[in-house]
Amino acid sequence: MELGLHTFGDVDASALNKGKEGARRLKNLLEEIELADQVGLDVFGLGEHHRPDYVISSPAVVLAAAAARTKNIRLTSAVSVLSSDDPVRVFQQFSTVDLISGGRAEIMAGRGSFIESFPLFGYDLGDYDELFAEKLDLLLAIRDEEVVTWQGAMRPAINGRGVYPRPLQEKLPVWIAVGGTPQSAARAGALGLPLAIAIIGGEYPRFAPFFNIYREAAKRAGHDASVTKTSINVHGFIADTTEAAADQFYGPQAEVMNRIGRERGWGPTNRAHFDQARSPLGNLFLGEPELVAEKIIAAHKVFGMDRFLLQMAIGPMPHDQIMRGIELYGTKVAPIVRKELGVTKSR
Repeated sequence: MELGLHTFGDVDASALNKGKEGARRLKNLLEEIELADQVGLDVFGLGEHHRPDYVISSPAVVLAAAAARTKNIRLTSAVSVLSSDDPVRVFQQFSTVDLISGGRAEIMAGRGSFIESFPLFGYDLGDYDELFAEKLDLLLAIRDEEVVTWQGAMRPAINGRGVYPRPLQEKLPVWIAVGGTPQSAARAGALGLPLAIAIIGGEYPRFAPFFNIYREAAKRAGHDASVTKTSINVHGFIADTTEAAADQFYGPQAEVMNRIGRERGWGPTNRAHFDQARSPLGNLFLGEPELVAEKIIAAHKVFGMDRFLLQMAIGPMPHDQIMRGIELYGTKVAPIVRKELGVTKSR
């Protein structure tokens, strides 16, 4: 199983000098990706957003900078909002990252958990589902064929045009990210694409049926099990002690969840909710290294997933605490998990 991290590049939305604040966060973020590579983690993902509280609107640009500073870690979006982008440009950008990185780029495509990109780029939210389905179809056509002939309803047709550059990998990996809808899981399975499910609330085992739906749809479509990989993407944090992890992560995580909750009509969170979420079956993977490793292993018994991505850099988490968390993840948590699951790490 692959172990990794993902983040949206949170910044202080109230900062008067947004350029300076963005530069600070990107400098720290590149240091975090570099450290994740050095301590032997497998994957680092960056999410696309178009809001004042996140600095990453173009994951491929940041991943290209990271590619030049790393050697082994795989570099993926988490996610690319494919519905409001052009699949030709998405492919070209990540193909370029693949060339710079020596074949380590991936795309994690999704419809997005926020809607700001739709009016920003002139799309109608009423076309939410149709846009994603059609643009995913085009992205896969570009991935599979150098010269593309394609026609859809939402974008001008392509008639026998080549799309360049081509990636170093034979096929640029494309994952589908979903928030927990059966239809999305079934679609990913029918297409034979790897599936990532975001788990940000409730007890994590309740998401197991989505993987069952996914695998059954893939089986019915005749896809080999080797291509139907799965991932869970969760919130959590690692520190030297469980108490420190909880105390350090609670404030930033609660700030983010309450901010989003005010937009979406959720009730406010509190420390009791937080402590319940970090219980053995809760959605937060948080604590000292041994505790987090045990919970990842327990989750693997439930899901049988091929990848586990942890979002530690959330809200106003201090950079030094994130760096320590990454160090512990790579040097303490990962060896325990790999030994238990029989994973051999070659570096």
